[in-house]
Amino acid sequence: MRSLADLTPPIALGALDGRYRGAVAPLVDHLSEPALNRMRTHVEVEWLIHLTDHEVVPGVRRLTDAQRAALRAIVTDFGPAEIEELAATERVTQHDVKAVEYLLKSRLATITPDPADRGLAELIHFCCTSEDINNLSYALMVRGAITQVWLPRATALVEQLATMASDLRGIPLLAHTHGQPATPTTLGKELAVLTWRLQRQLRRIEAAEYLGKLNGATGTYGAHLAAVPGADWEAISEAFVTGLGLTWNPLTTQIESHDWQAEVYADLARFNRILHNACTDVWTYISMGYFAQVRGQGTVGSSTMPHKVNPIRFENAEANLEVANALLDVLAATLVQSRLQRDLTDSSMQRNIGVALGHSLLAIDNVCRGLAGLDPVPAAMAADLEANWEVLGEPIQSAMRALGAQGVPGMEEPYERLKELTRGRRIGQADLVEFVRGLGLPEEVEERLAALTPATYVGLAPELVDHLD
Repeated sequence: MRSLADLTPPIALGALDGRYRGAVAPLVDHLSEPALNRMRTHVEVEWLIHLTDHEVVPGVRRLTDAQRAALRAIVTDFGPAEIEELAATERVTQHDVKAVEYLLKSRLATITPDPADRGLAELIHFCCTSEDINNLSYALMVRGAITQVWLPRATALVEQLATMASDLRGIPLLAHTHGQPATPTTLGKELAVLTWRLQRQLRRIEAAEYLGKLNGATGTYGAHLAAVPGADWEAISEAFVTGLGLTWNPLTTQIESHDWQAEVYADLARFNRILHNACTDVWTYISMGYFAQVRGQGTVGSSTMPHKVNPIRFENAEANLEVANALLDVLAATLVQSRLQRDLTDSSMQRNIGVALGHSLLAIDNVCRGLAGLDPVPAAMAADLEANWEVLGEPIQSAMRALGAQGVPGMEEPYERLKELTRGRRIGQADLVEFVRGLGLPEEVEERLAALTPATYVGLAPELVDHLD
């Protein structure tokens, strides 16, 4: 049998780079291996510029505007040539960050050809451990992936849900607690509950803090002070890290502690879990006939049953959310641990960040497409409400309790009397009205309760939707 592994172009092993590539491709710019090397290049370039602009090393002149622009162009023009060169160098060095250093040194030789500037190459990766470059690179990559790709998609989904909640706020729905008929609500209000929960998580993710450090091999600035003892290295480090748009971490071992990563991954996972809850609820409403999947009539629901339109978007989303959360959970748990001053578990672990966000992004895409293909079926919801008049036992006994507390006679044991009327059997409108008429209620209360129906017993549900952002 022919080996598929030998075909060109290479066949993707995972679904994200194969079947689902279109939905997750924007993450490649942020969380792929080439993206990591491009960001390392960016950090190294900016560190060199920072050192020379601030004349940190005595006797080293500042770069010209043209030289700065040429260095930064290495990052903006980063492409196939650089990717291949880095791969070739790493095959020799067996060290990815060192390969970036060598690439920049070779480029700098053409940018600063004056023999007087030859020593500038030694300021590339000056006093840095690999983790100084990597932690800053990952912070910038994750921030970019979340703020530029994941958050806009997630926000669009939540806005789509919010619009549905508003549009459907007035459609009565028989609630089900523990799977049993319960106090009616509205379809819009139930969607609003899920939307509000998701909005709250988005606010947490939007407020995420991305930390970074640059302080040497064990976080002591030892090499820095040995090389240039007169410099204020803490101030230089803080200015550089904050200049990249990150929060400076002043106290670390060799590695930045990754606590911020654990925090943001926990928030992403919580968003995913709430979205999973939304998927299972919508799936259930579809199975109950409350939503119809009527759009996209060219799709095939079942290979053998032509009448079916399966809720595949929500099922696909559930699976991808579960994969995403398994990865996000292990990332959050593992990255906060490091033996003594450094071990390399985080290096392999962080290479899975893109996979975790990719499965979440794919789920969001599926939910958006699934929601867009739904139409509410008010008649189905109305039929279930009409078949469950016993849910009005709650408002009747509650009104009786209020009257009994006011001293109105004949209101004793309202809960027990309604339980006897409704539990374990179905009743209709006539049964309920007859019961209400026989209670001896004040006329205004009697007429109000006799006019009540399951479809009108929704409380403030339509108005509660307005609590959404």
